[in-house]
Amino acid sequence: MPDPWYADGLCFTCTQCGNCCTGAPGYVWISLEEIDRLAAHLKLSAPEVIDRYCRQVNGRYSLNERLSPRGEYDCLFLHQQKTTPPPGSNEQPKGRRGCTIYPVRPLQCRTWPFWDGLLSAPEVWERATDRCPGMNHGKRYTLPQIHALKDAHDWPPTLPPPTNDARQ
Repeated sequence: MPDPWYADGLCFTCTQCGNCCTGAPGYVWISLEEIDRLAAHLKLSAPEVIDRYCRQVNGRYSLNERLSPRGEYDCLFLHQQKTTPPPGSNEQPKGRRGCTIYPVRPLQCRTWPFWDGLLSAPEVWERATDRCPGMNHGKRYTLPQIHALKDAHDWPPTLPPPTNDARQ
C-alpha cells in the first residue's frame, strides 16, 4: 500500500478560534468515560451532564448545540468572550471564541483536524484550512502521530492532543 499523501507529516496548532465548534448541525460524540471527565470538571454528576448538555442519538451521546445569531450551530461549550482594548487605545473591542471545557473536551474535538474525512485527500485538507487558522501552522505531526490521533478510541496515552500549548 502506498504512503498516504501526508506521509511527511502535517502542521497544526489549535488557535482556539472556535471555528471547528460551529457550522452546520452535526454531532460531537462523547463517551461515558468522557462524560465522567466532564462531570468532574463541571463539578456535576454524570446524569446531570447528560441531562443538561447531551442528547442521545441511536444509543450514543452527542453534545447539544444551540443556534447562533449567525445562523450556525454552536457547541454549547463555545463561548464568545469580549476583549477590551487597553485604556487610551483607539482599538475597537474584539471578540474571541473559545471552548469552556478545553482541558476535558471530547476525543472528537481533541483529535481535530486529524479525522479520516479531512485526511482523505490533500484538497479536502486544504479546503478545511480556509476555516481553521491552525492548520498548516505550528507543531509538525509525524505520520505515526497522525495515525495515533486518527485511530484513537480514547485520549492517546502517549501523545498529547493537538493543543495551543507551546510546550508540546
